[in-house]
Amino acid sequence: MASSLTCAGVVWAFLSFLCAAASCVGFFMPYWLLGSQLEKSVSFGTFRRCSYPVRDESRQMTVMVEQCGRYASFQAIPSAEWRICTVVTGLGCGLLLLVALTALMGCCVSELISRTVGRVAGGIQFLGGKCSCGQGMGM
Repeated sequence: MASSLTCAGVVWAFLSFLCAAASCVGFFMPYWLLGSQLEKSVSFGTFRRCSYPVRDESRQMTVMVEQCGRYASFQAIPSAEWRICTVVTGLGCGLLLLVALTALMGCCVSELISRTVGRVAGGIQFLGGKCSCGQGMGM
């Protein structure tokens, strides 16, 4: 198999793919916020939730639905901020997967990724990681 990547590029490609997979799993799992409500454990993410309250009109009370699922519609996501987060995080995961899969293809196809393109893509990933880490620490 011909490769357009150096050894460092191959390591970068595989690490990029692992990070992309972890990011996508984190995006699709509903465990961003954990807590309890009506003495039940609840969790939700940007577009999924587990154990959520529903109004039971026949009994005139709120009951907990103990299952995981998506919101019924985009507008059913609790707030505008969570809707924006869903879109931005989904786009970020998609772009991350695109870069990672392109890098993996560079391991198999010669002259797919030039040295300059690889360095620029790696630099962008590094800066993106630094920016997201800085936001989480209140910087």
